[in-house]
Amino acid sequence: MPVITIITSINAPVQVVFDLSRSVDLHKLSTIQTNEEAIAGKTSGLMREGESVTWRAKHLGFYQVLTSKITFFDSPNKFVDEMVNGAFKSFVHHHYFEEKNGVTVMTDVFDYESPLGLLGKMADGLFLKQYMKRLLEKRNQTIKEFAEDSAKHKKILTL
Repeated sequence: MPVITIITSINAPVQVVFDLSRSVDLHKLSTIQTNEEAIAGKTSGLMREGESVTWRAKHLGFYQVLTSKITFFDSPNKFVDEMVNGAFKSFVHHHYFEEKNGVTVMTDVFDYESPLGLLGKMADGLFLKQYMKRLLEKRNQTIKEFAEDSAKHKKILTL
């Protein structure tokens, strides 16, 4: 199973970064290129343990529907979301947050398994892992941009 790890340093308090990371509204902004929209479950605001969201988005030329659920929640240190239904065979996304000298270090560990057996494994090597890494990096850059601008993060966190 491929694992993608991304570490992002953000000049903002850990609670702000944690909250932005679980914001459905900020997630929508970070995925404009895929026309991602929340169509069921928690469709706005901040996700909490036990809540799920169903996304509809265009990836790799096809519209797909994916439902994920928050299965672990320890504010502001960590949360985990897992796929309930979707195109992957499975995924677990661990989000870790640690504040060091006024800088929040956000670590994403995205562990997934592609569908379609050997064909899926080939897709991972050819393009899927890199595609997923770029999506996560874009999301993290959006979190960083909003977290480091108090006017922007206050607007998102009051929705």
